[in-house]
Amino acid sequence: MKKIDGHMHLVRSLAGLSAKGRMTPLGKGQAIWDNGMFLNLIPEGWGDDNFTAESALKVMEDDEVEKAVLLQGSLYGFQNYYSYQAVKRYPDKFIAAFSVDPFADNAMEIVRRHVEDLGFRAIKLEISQGGGLHGYHQPFRLDTSPELGKMFHYFADYPGFVVTVDYGDYTQFSYQPEAIVNLAQRYPKLDFVVCHLSFPSADHLNRLANALEQWKPYNNITTEIAAIQDIEHETEFPFPRCQKDVALAKDILGAKRILWGTDSPWSSTFNSYHNLATWLEETDIFTESELEDVMYNNANRIYFKAPNVQAMRNSNDPVFKKEG
Repeated sequence: MKKIDGHMHLVRSLAGLSAKGRMTPLGKGQAIWDNGMFLNLIPEGWGDDNFTAESALKVMEDDEVEKAVLLQGSLYGFQNYYSYQAVKRYPDKFIAAFSVDPFADNAMEIVRRHVEDLGFRAIKLEISQGGGLHGYHQPFRLDTSPELGKMFHYFADYPGFVVTVDYGDYTQFSYQPEAIVNLAQRYPKLDFVVCHLSFPSADHLNRLANALEQWKPYNNITTEIAAIQDIEHETEFPFPRCQKDVALAKDILGAKRILWGTDSPWSSTFNSYHNLATWLEETDIFTESELEDVMYNNANRIYFKAPNVQAMRNSNDPVFKKEG
């Protein structure tokens, strides 16, 4: 079965920033935050203190994953330009989103460079309190922040632009499923993708249903299921708690509004990439045609739109020309 990993991170050089401070790589895939929290970040054999495009392609090939969507995260530090380089070098394998701190003085200058010069047609907003912007900024709203509003108005000039959001779980100030509804109404020609199935819990499915029911009327809202194994603290293949979460999402949103992904490399330190790539095939949640949508067609339709792909392929960055 053809597959697109709808949530992957490349890492040229670790530069994580969160409420835990800055991240320092320790080698052998390990790292430490300034507050002393240690983590095993990259699976053995994937990279010592990085996860390159070439390493990703090998991992993908082993499990017949044809393409990947490259997202950014505060966990690794924004890898915008390296993701751009990967798309230019492997245009049939990758598409990428960029990230920016919207509260930086030069935020709109950064946005314009990535969209107009580098050809990005997707942005990743990791606003979670646990690992993103809410960890080192005062609380803000996705749908009313003037800084973010400026950016959304700009993106509205690019129909099909993708806004991917990680807002953390319900215990965090950043948890804003209703803000996604407001944005989808306000910007009907943009696509909104919510990461991690809104941080589900199989013990509290009503909370997940509440978010999904809000999104149901808006076809420009999709969700992806990357890293829900980590969120459910589940390592028993094929992840029975995750099956309950995804079955509910299918019942409410339908199979055409769910994307598969892994959130590798970190998620592949808890469960093997192979298990993350094959678990849905071991369930009866989806029919064969529905599974093709979840595993490939939906990500291809949303992220790999022809205009979006061509914008990155046709970009004319003098720095890349010089170093390439």
